[in-house]
Amino acid sequence: MEYYSYCITSKHPPGIPHQLPSNTTHHLGYHRNHRVLILLRRLRSYPFKTTSMYETFPVSSRVSAKIQQLVNTLKQPRRPPLREFFVDDFEELLEVQQPDPNQPRPEGAQMLTMRGDQLGVVTNWPPSLEAALQRWGTISPKAPCLTTMDTNGKPLYVLTYGKLWSRSIKVAYNILHKLGTKQEPMVRPGDRVALVFPNNDPAAFMVAFYGCLLAEVVPVPIEVPLTRKDAGSQQIGFLLGSCGVTVALTSDACHKGLPKGPTGEIPQFKGWPKLLWFVTESKHLSKPPRDWFPHIKDANNDTAYIEYKTCKDGSVLGVTVMRIALLTHCQALTQSCGYTEAETIVNVLDFKKDVGLWHGILTSVMNMMHVISIPYSLMKVNPLSWIQKVCQYKAKVACVKSRDMHWALVAHRDQRDINLSSLRMLVVADGSNPWSISSCDAFLNVFQSKGLRPEVICPCASSPEALTVAIRRPGFLSIPPGRGVLSMQGLSHGVIRVDTEERLSVLTVQDVGTVMPGALMCVVKPEGVPQLCRTDEIGELCVCSVATGTSYYGLSGMTKNTFEVFPMSNSGAPISEYPFTRTGLLGFVGPGGLVFIAGKMDGLMVVSGRRHNADDIVATALAVEPMKFVYRGRIAVFSVTVLHDERIVVVAEQRPDSTEEDSFQWMSRVLQAIDSIHNVGVFCLALVPANTLPKTPLGGIHLSETKQLFLEGSLHPCNVLMCPHTCVTNLPKPRQKQPEIGPASVMVGNLVSGKRIAQASGRDLGQIEDNDQARKVCVWMETILTRIINKIIEHHLIIYIMPSLLPAGIDLIAAFYGCLYAGCVPITVRPPHPQNIATTLPTVKMIVEVSRSACVMTTQVICKLLKSKEASAAVDVRTWPPVLDTDDLPKKKPPQLYKPSNPDTLAYLDFSVSTTGMLAGVKMSHSATSAFCRSIKLQCELYPSREVAICLDPYCGLGFVLWCLCSVYSGHQSILIPPSELEVNPALWLLAVSQFRVRDTFCSYSVMELCTKGLGLQTESLKSRGLDLSRVRTCVVVAEERPRIALTQSFSKLFKDLGLHPRAVSTSFGCRVNLAICLQGTSGPDPTTVYVDMRALRHDRVRLVERGSPHSLPLMESGKILPGVRIIIANPETKGPLGDSHLGEIWVHSGHNGSGYFTVYGDEALQSDHFNSRLSFGDTQTVWARTGYLGFLRRTELTDASGERHDALYVVGALDEAMELRGMRYHPIDIETSVIRAHKSIMECAVFPWTNLLVVVVELEGSEQEALDLVPLVTNAVLEEHYLIVGVVVVVDVGVIPINSRGEKQRMHLRDGFLADQLDPIYVAYNM
Repeated sequence: MEYYSYCITSKHPPGIPHQLPSNTTHHLGYHRNHRVLILLRRLRSYPFKTTSMYETFPVSSRVSAKIQQLVNTLKQPRRPPLREFFVDDFEELLEVQQPDPNQPRPEGAQMLTMRGDQLGVVTNWPPSLEAALQRWGTISPKAPCLTTMDTNGKPLYVLTYGKLWSRSIKVAYNILHKLGTKQEPMVRPGDRVALVFPNNDPAAFMVAFYGCLLAEVVPVPIEVPLTRKDAGSQQIGFLLGSCGVTVALTSDACHKGLPKGPTGEIPQFKGWPKLLWFVTESKHLSKPPRDWFPHIKDANNDTAYIEYKTCKDGSVLGVTVMRIALLTHCQALTQSCGYTEAETIVNVLDFKKDVGLWHGILTSVMNMMHVISIPYSLMKVNPLSWIQKVCQYKAKVACVKSRDMHWALVAHRDQRDINLSSLRMLVVADGSNPWSISSCDAFLNVFQSKGLRPEVICPCASSPEALTVAIRRPGFLSIPPGRGVLSMQGLSHGVIRVDTEERLSVLTVQDVGTVMPGALMCVVKPEGVPQLCRTDEIGELCVCSVATGTSYYGLSGMTKNTFEVFPMSNSGAPISEYPFTRTGLLGFVGPGGLVFIAGKMDGLMVVSGRRHNADDIVATALAVEPMKFVYRGRIAVFSVTVLHDERIVVVAEQRPDSTEEDSFQWMSRVLQAIDSIHNVGVFCLALVPANTLPKTPLGGIHLSETKQLFLEGSLHPCNVLMCPHTCVTNLPKPRQKQPEIGPASVMVGNLVSGKRIAQASGRDLGQIEDNDQARKVCVWMETILTRIINKIIEHHLIIYIMPSLLPAGIDLIAAFYGCLYAGCVPITVRPPHPQNIATTLPTVKMIVEVSRSACVMTTQVICKLLKSKEASAAVDVRTWPPVLDTDDLPKKKPPQLYKPSNPDTLAYLDFSVSTTGMLAGVKMSHSATSAFCRSIKLQCELYPSREVAICLDPYCGLGFVLWCLCSVYSGHQSILIPPSELEVNPALWLLAVSQFRVRDTFCSYSVMELCTKGLGLQTESLKSRGLDLSRVRTCVVVAEERPRIALTQSFSKLFKDLGLHPRAVSTSFGCRVNLAICLQGTSGPDPTTVYVDMRALRHDRVRLVERGSPHSLPLMESGKILPGVRIIIANPETKGPLGDSHLGEIWVHSGHNGSGYFTVYGDEALQSDHFNSRLSFGDTQTVWARTGYLGFLRRTELTDASGERHDALYVVGALDEAMELRGMRYHPIDIETSVIRAHKSIMECAVFPWTNLLVVVVELEGSEQEALDLVPLVTNAVLEEHYLIVGVVVVVDVGVIPINSRGEKQRMHLRDGFLADQLDPIYVAYNM
């Protein structure tokens, strides 16, 4: 909560504010009630109640009822409207990247629409593509249409136009008449069917495609699903389902190669509709009747085919192409490329889609061309195969990608038989990519001497939506090619600025020719309204033409945004009455109408307001010696949104022979290169093993699948380099702490606002009654007590301190009371663990030395352990004080029993190690011990008839009191279950609770977690064994921390079927100065849960929000305040009291507070500060103990047993454990909760600060290959939810994070182990 100071002058009544701050934004709403306070100023009298200064004041009776009502609203916290709870109102706190005043801005005039050549009308052009096939199939049936190659480069099959025509008719007839019945055919004209053919069988695909056109059904070509988990296969299945596909056409070989189920049937692929697989080979088809003939119509507006498109997010859309668009596109390509009859074309591209389909399957048939199809499998074996086929067949045209040109260069060995003089056109399908120009230049440089002419190279630009956007005309048809050297800085701001090639930060682009015949082109702004760009501005190309796609099948909204765009001029008027189609290409139109492409919309990444293209980043990474460390074509670049901005991720496949050191050097150079050239940082650079990235059918990287694996943590990289410190520049400004407001001003502010001071009390403890039970010792203990006392007296150890180093059990209790009767001060100490002496024995030794113990009492087994060789390696065994063996005790009676003369004398010492690593012994007097036991007895109604099950460690804190003191004081029966026994039998505690019909039980978080994890799958078997928890009234988790809501709720839900009531589970709260402050008893309201804004907590404020609102943190009440306990919330710095629902330190005043710390030298300052503090204002007489925990009190609407409104205490966290980062206070548990949610394999997590870095240690439950997946996910989670940059991520094995007996993480021990390099980590990532 925020504090406000008020100026009080003599002219105003005391407590009335002279002037309210103008910037008040308190959630109580001072502005809303400003008028009320002005009215109050006019009142001459301002009466306070004289009974207590902490209570709210009444308003004078002379004030009207309306004003009285308004004043009363000041007492109530204002709840924001429900919708405000779900608005992330802290986004404005993030640093907004301010635009550079010197950034380049477009200065040119508004561009004009570019018109392509007029589409010529040629008399012999067919009215439809089917008509063209009919013509060539009947006139020139023996003319070769398609030649396929095997993996050895030899012709496998020649498909003639006659065979294509006859087989297409056969396929059309069988599709329409042989599927289903005559009355109910499965496929009707207009239906969609899938075409599933491998990349090495273009002939079968061609027959099936034209068969569909003749049957007037719509083919949907897709890839062959090789496994049920192919990359992107599920999205393909979604497309098929939305298209209503029920039949899939395929080849015989492909059908045999599909995965089969146990019965030999093809299983239904994940996400796919149920399909009927139909083989199109002639031998499987029926011959059509003589009188059946397909109906060949002129091209119309019916859908010809659907081409699938994979979007940036991985979703697959179907672009519908009409028959008229199909024909017009073929005509435009024919005119642009100058195609003539009987030309030979070599096609290396995928024939099922894009340029490969348009040139190699469609336009080729229209012009009766001969296509030589080179399969991808042949290219992998022989990258020169396409060049060899050009020479062999004297091909006039070749369709390739820049990748094919590059690998041909790599494989080229001065072969003399190469002659490329026959080529008149080399179509570069990906000519729009930035790296294609280098491949084109290098290819021309090498093969110009082999007959290749410069004007032959024809880059083109295309997209699934707009088909061919532009293509460079070959030979005599072309205009001189263009080239632009553009500034990367200008491009990132969307502006064209010409630069020189000498500089590194430039992008050289080549033109992709001019606009297609019969088309209009314009360039519009990529975001917002489709407004025309200026001539020196980069934008998205839009095309208006018949020869484009029509829609995304079944998606009318997306269709409207893409295929029905009306570009607007600066005046706001549309430039055309006809709609344009967005191409998804970013570029501009240069001099002479040449089109230049600078990137793709799908590859666009907007980082800090600047635009970067993924292809440009890939080109830069490739320039850094790629051949040595990574594979050239195996680099993926994408962006992920972290902290409201896009972050660049680069993933590459690492060569198996490169070492980790070499790879890190390459990664460092790539980061430097991208930073210097693009002036942008890379958020994450990951290297994965070779051949592990998901592939597309033709060998490229499946980008969206790679991104999905990265976000899921399933990429399994072998090297990761994160750079959040350099990339994340929009973190909120570090908090600047304002000068503290005086405690008096705070109190006056609370009074004026009608807010009570945050203090609460348990019920009155009453007079200590004469209870015979409290003075008795159980009969079964008497004999052993006598022996222990004799042994102590024999050694003359009266009034000395004695640690009882005994296992949890009856011996421990007897030894404790034996020490009391002998006049010694006992300390219960956990014995060293036999399997872990090196780490547990030094703590025992330290307690013995710090307490100046006179002797040690233990069992015979532990005696030997203390003097063993293993012990001597850990401590100096010669310095142990005398050790008493409780297994060898004398039997004579002691002369007398010791009785303390003063109730304030020391009864015992409570030693424990805090989570911050501090060893402290708290002094507990006889009076405090007695008051403690009475308080717990009243709260839990512990009568002699009660049975209480205790599964706690009995060595310190409330666990020791419940184990050793309470049952003797109250006379009830205690069933003691050592928690160590649950490691062998996790059900032991619950079985004991059920067997003894226990109503009240106590446990620790570690016990609850052990039961939740160990018995999660055994509830049914436990129920069959008769386990019944329906009698449990209270199940209290004893803890010294914020309640773990998730764990208690999981425990309640898990054992609900065994009768456990959800209301039974609650928590307690205690600390070093007072071992039990809150404990949910048998009476009183159930614990309440509130939701607070986590971001406000970092600023030491409490802001209540609704469940489910952004950044909400649930806090559960820590039980009911014990009888005899008073609590107040105080400012830890000023020591002033705070108001209700204000965050501060919890101070406690109680008869069972500790007397102080027991230390060797007696640090009086520490003792005075923690156990004897006083408020600086208000009630300055009461002595309080400071708990060291932050929390707040909140008066609820519930009623407690006394009839008063219930005050709930909410514990937030320990001051010692809180981390000061960026000027804000973070509690480790909040960060750890976010990290554990980041990945399913994170078992446990701990965080701690190291110098100025945040270190996150995660335990990996899974294979070590998942270790590096965690680094980016952990970094992202902490950034998103806490606005913190993780400095170091340490991945360790399960069990490395130390946890004490109460289930609390020992973060400082972990930090010491990290600094001493003792964690044996799987991986350590230092984020740059």
